[in-house]
Amino acid sequence: MIKHIVFFRLADNAEGKSKEENAILIKEKLENLKNLVPEIKMIEVGLNCPNAPKTDYDIALYTEFDSFDDLDAYQEHPEHKKVAAYIGKVKTSRAAVDYEV
Repeated sequence: MIKHIVFFRLADNAEGKSKEENAILIKEKLENLKNLVPEIKMIEVGLNCPNAPKTDYDIALYTEFDSFDDLDAYQEHPEHKKVAAYIGKVKTSRAAVDYEV
C-alpha cells in the first residue's frame, strides 16, 4: 500500500475568495475525486483548526493507493489535474511525502 500525504498553505485571498472559502472548496473538490478516480482506495482531507498556529499548513490531504502505478494514474487523471490546477492558483506552498507500507 502507498500512502500519499500532502500539505498546502493557501494565500489569504486568491481567485476572488478568502483563504477559508478556498480551503472549503478545495476540500470538497479533493473528496469528490473518490467518486471519479477508481485508483483511490481512501481519501481524507482536513482543514487546519482556526486556533492553530498561523505557521501551520491550511490543508492536509491523506490518500491510499494499492501501488505506485495507481498513485501515478491518480496524478495523471484529468479530474485530479483540474483540482491541482485550481490549487496551483491559490496555494503559496506545498509539502508531500509518499511512502510504502
